[in-house]
This record gives sequence, structure tokens and C-alpha cells, in this order.
Amino acid sequence: MTIHCGWKPLRRKRLIPGGDFDPDSKQQRLEELEKLTQDPSFWNDKETAEKTYAEIASIRDELEPWNDIIAQIAETREFLMLLEEEFDEQTAQDVGATLETIETRFEQLKIASQLHEIYDRNNAFMTIHSGAGGTEACDWVHMLLRMYTRWSERSEFTLKILDMLEAEGGIKSVTVQLDGKHAYGYLKGESGIHRLVRISPFDQQKRRHTSFASVFVSPVIEEDIDVTIKPEDIRVDTYRASGAGGQHVNKTDSAVRLTHLESGIVVQCQNERSQHKNRAMAMKVLTSRLYEYYRQQNEEEQSKHSMEKKEISWGHQIRSYVFQPYTMVKDHRTGLQIGNIQSVMDGNIDPFIEAYLTWRIE
Repeated sequence: MTIHCGWKPLRRKRLIPGGDFDPDSKQQRLEELEKLTQDPSFWNDKETAEKTYAEIASIRDELEPWNDIIAQIAETREFLMLLEEEFDEQTAQDVGATLETIETRFEQLKIASQLHEIYDRNNAFMTIHSGAGGTEACDWVHMLLRMYTRWSERSEFTLKILDMLEAEGGIKSVTVQLDGKHAYGYLKGESGIHRLVRISPFDQQKRRHTSFASVFVSPVIEEDIDVTIKPEDIRVDTYRASGAGGQHVNKTDSAVRLTHLESGIVVQCQNERSQHKNRAMAMKVLTSRLYEYYRQQNEEEQSKHSMEKKEISWGHQIRSYVFQPYTMVKDHRTGLQIGNIQSVMDGNIDPFIEAYLTWRIE
């Protein structure tokens, strides 16, 4: 008897995490750390003890989802054996649905297992700027913001707008903070130029237009990092925060713009009513941006001495979204193409995230 209940695709997969994730060595490390906590002198050094418990919690967070999925597969296998002996349509459908859920979870864990670099676990700042294209480009920024908002909702992340500069037809620039486990790890590959090709709704002659928007992602870093910002390195401008249509949110110069003179990086924040809070948040974003800026500079310098295929520097066109004359979203780094552009614009960008993470380690 053959049972068709959606489980065959999973049977062809091997339950092996991606990246450098090694469950056996992590389990061994976990046991070593737990043994240390049993030492009577363990709490003599409080700082070391807290770091040990933090590492234990981190390893458990990585291992437990894989242990759960293995247990689910073992349980489902028993149901499959029962179905082989006595077939029941409703049970077969339930098993099929369970296996599809397991497969989805497996793919999610496989992606997450590749996020092992520094700050991959952190929350993320994302800034989207309009490029060439005028009103069309500003509408493109609005579309991208919607796409990432939908993605964050799908991923059960929280998205908070820190600063937004609206313009006729859309948004000139916007900075958001995305909070969720591995937010930066998932989104770091989104940095670059995103290209839109479509029949412009703003063109009465219905001509095809090409527009560009730049996306920049950097980690939210709570702890101290090796980025020094001297007062003389930045220019501070204050202005009145404004809402839609240029309406003033308040009557004081509470919004803050910081310009880093050496790199040319500009960040601004107007989400808070207090100038002090806006300045603190802007400084936090600037520190994060500078960390990413110097990291990429170092990578680019190293790539000069190798035949590195990956070009992920700021300003590089990474993805095209074509609405006419055909529909397709193509990532120019990985070669991945998806024809259902509406699904992508509704936040289904996980295939691109997975392809990018796999491509980076190949």
C-alpha cells in the first residue's frame, strides 16, 4: 500500500544542520559547562559564572529545536507504520499536515544554523534610501518598507520606525529597527541596491520605468564595541520633527541628524519627542553603521588579494524586481529567480535569505 500524505519530500532530506553547526560537539560542550556549575567554587567568580550560564542557555537554544524535530519525526514514523497496517484517510491527512509542518520547521532551523557569525543573533537597523527615479523611486522605498514589514510579521519580529522622510508619492528615506532572534543574521544579505522595473503608475503615457533604492542593514549592538567616535568627528544638526505632509509633530527642535565627517554616513532620528532620546538613538545607529562600514572596508581590502566571487559592498546592485513585461524577482549574487513577484512583495523573501546564506559559505 502506498500512502500519499505529503511526507515523501522530507524523507529525501538528511537532518543535518547547515553552516558550521555541529550538534555533537555542542552537546559535549554543554555537558562540560554543566559539570562546571556543580563545582562548589563555581560562584566565587560571579562574572565568569554568569558568562557560563549565558553560554549554556545559548547552546540549549540551538540544540532543543533540533531535538524537538527529531522527536516529532520519531512519533510520526510510528503513525506511518500504523497506517501501513490499517489505512485511515483522516489519520493520513493529519500525518501529512504534521510532516509538512516538520519540513517547514526543518528548513527554518537549517537557515538559522548558518547564523554563527558575530552579531548574527542581534536585532538589526535597516535604512532604505530612494535613488534615481524621483517620485517613482520614493514609491519604491514605500514598497520595500511594506515588504520588510510583512516579512517581519511573518517572522514574528517587531518593526519600529525610527526616522522617516516622506516625499511626494512615497518615502525619501526611512530607518527602522527590527527586533527578533537572529534579525541581523537573516537580513544582512539585504544590504545593497534593489532595482525596480515596471510600468509607472505616475506616467500618463504608461511607459516602463527603472528605479533604484539602497538598503543598508547593521546590527544593534548593546555591548561596547571597538568603534571610537570623537565629538570632533561628527556634525550635529537639530530640526523640528515632522509628520505626513510636513505637519509638525511638536514645536521644538527635537529631531537630530548626525553626520560622520570621515565616512560621510548620515543618520537621523525623530521618533522620540525628546531631543536627548533622539540623539542617543541616532548615536546608537551611527555606531552600528560605522561598525558595518569598517567591517566591509576590511573585507574589501582582503578581497583585493583573492579571487573572491562575492561582491556585497555598499552600492552594489543585488536584486531586480521586474513587473513588466514579465514578472520575476532575481538575486544577481545567487542566481535565484522567483516568478511570483506578488508573493515576494508580500514578505516572502525567505528563499532569497536562505540562498544568500548558503552562497556565502560555498
